[in-house]
Amino acid sequence: MTFLACSDRRAVSRRASRGLTGFFWVLSQALSRVACVSTRVNPTGSLKVVRSPSGRAAGRTSFICSGCGASQPKWVGCCPGCGEWNTLEESCVVASVPSDIGGAIPITEVSSASFQPVATGISELDRALGGGLVAGSVTLIGGEPGIGKSTLTLQLAAERVRNGGGVLMACAEESPTQVRGRAERLGGLHDGLLVTAETSVEGIMELVDRHQPDLVVVDSIQTVHLEAAASGPPGSTNQVRACAQRLVVEAKERGIATVIVGHLTKDGSLAGPKVLEHVVDTVTELAGDRHHALRLLRVSKHRFGPTDELGLFEMATGGLLPVEDPSRLFLADRSAGSSGSVVLPAMEGHRTVLVELQALVARSTTPHPRRSSQGVDQRRLALLLAVLERRVGLDLTQVDVYATAVGGVQVNEPGSDLPLALAVVSAATDRPVGAEVVACGEVGLGGEVRQVAGLERRLHEAHRLGFRQAILPESAPEPPEGMSAMRVATLADAVAAAGLSTGSDVISSTGVTV
Repeated sequence: MTFLACSDRRAVSRRASRGLTGFFWVLSQALSRVACVSTRVNPTGSLKVVRSPSGRAAGRTSFICSGCGASQPKWVGCCPGCGEWNTLEESCVVASVPSDIGGAIPITEVSSASFQPVATGISELDRALGGGLVAGSVTLIGGEPGIGKSTLTLQLAAERVRNGGGVLMACAEESPTQVRGRAERLGGLHDGLLVTAETSVEGIMELVDRHQPDLVVVDSIQTVHLEAAASGPPGSTNQVRACAQRLVVEAKERGIATVIVGHLTKDGSLAGPKVLEHVVDTVTELAGDRHHALRLLRVSKHRFGPTDELGLFEMATGGLLPVEDPSRLFLADRSAGSSGSVVLPAMEGHRTVLVELQALVARSTTPHPRRSSQGVDQRRLALLLAVLERRVGLDLTQVDVYATAVGGVQVNEPGSDLPLALAVVSAATDRPVGAEVVACGEVGLGGEVRQVAGLERRLHEAHRLGFRQAILPESAPEPPEGMSAMRVATLADAVAAAGLSTGSDVISSTGVTV
C-alpha cells in the first residue's frame, strides 16, 4: 500500500489485524485517495461506495496547471502546456449528469437577429470595437499594471451613464473612495454610475438583479471569486475559469454588456487559464510604454467584427484622450537633417501611421559588439545587419548598433526592413537621408526589395504630411500627384538612391568601411 501516507500506516496495521472489516477499511482508503471515491464500511463489514450528488461515483484524479489551465493525467514536474515548473495541482474530476438533449432545427429557421453595437461615446474605442459594445457581449481588456485599464473602463462607464444608461462597476481592487477620486479627476461623477466593492460573483449578480444596469464592469477578474467554485483563492486557475464562465452565462441570459479587466504576466500573456480568452466574445489589449503618453488598444479577438482595427489614446491629466492624427504626434519633435533617421509609413490595422526609425552606430569597446533594439524586432535587426554586410559590403563587425522606433510604438511589419536598413547605413556613414523622403519595403536574404501591402494608402498619408519622395520596390504602385518614387530592386540600389553610397572604400568616423 505505497499510495497511503506514512502517517496512516499504523492505523492500517491495526485495522488489517481485525479481519474482513479491516480489509474493507484499507480498501476504502485506497479508493478515496486514488479514485476520489467516497466510501464507508458498514457495521456488517461490507464496503459501500457513496456516490456523488450527480448520482454516479466521482471521476478520476487530474492535475491542472495553475499557469495555463492544461490538464494532465498524472503529475509531472514541468507543465507540457506552458513550460512552467511545479504548477500542477491535483484536482478531482467529477462526472456530470447527462442532461436532456435539446432538439435540432434547420439553420434556415434560426432567428436572424443581428448584433447591433451601441456606441460607447469614445471615438477610438468605438473604432477598435467596430462601432461599440454589443448587448449581451463580454469584452476582456488586458494590459500591464498601471497602463490605464481602470481609467479607460471608468471613462467608458461615465460615457454610458451620460448617454442615459445605467452602469454597475465592481471594483474589487480598489475601494469606492479611490474610484470616486479618479471619477472626480475624469469628470465622471454621475448618480447613474453605481460602484461596489463586492468580490463575490454571486453578490455582483444580486446587485445586477436589483438595479438592472445596461453595463457591468468587473475590475478585475483576478480579484473576484465564485463561492460555488472549487477551492482556491481569487486569481487561481480554478477561480478565474469559474468566474469567467459564470459572468459569460449571466451576460447572455440577461442581455447585459459586460467588460472584464485582466492583467498580463511577465511574458506578456494574459494572466489566468487560456480558456479565459476562449469564453469571452472580445479580447483587447491596452499597450504602450509607461514612460510615453501614447496608448494603443489592439483587438485580438472579436466575434462581432474585424480584428484589424486599432485605437490610439494619449494619457493626459483628464484621462485617455483619443488621438485623431497620430502621425503628427510621432513626428512633432523630429529633427530633420540628422543621420540615422528614416520615416516609415506603417500600417496599424486600416490606419496609416508615420513612424520615425532611428539607428546609432558607435565603435565597440567589447569583443562582442552589441545589437540593441527598442520597438523593433531584434532578430529582424540582426538579419538586416547580415544582409548589409553580405549584399552591400558594409562591415559592421567592430561596432555597436542601436535601433529604436520613436514614440514608444512597436513596429513588427515587414515594410520596416528597408527604412531600418537605410537608417543603419545613414548612421554608419554619418550622412542624413533627405528630410522629405520616406521608405517602405521588405528586404529578402538575397538583398532584394519586395513590395508590401497597402502601399497606396501609405503614400497618400505621407504626401498629406509633406513628404515628396519615396524609396519603393520596383513593383510598387504609382505615388500620388506631387510625390516622386525612387524605385529600387536591391538594398544596394536603395543605399545609392538615398545618397549614402560613396562608390569607394572610405573609413567613416565610426570605423565602418563604406
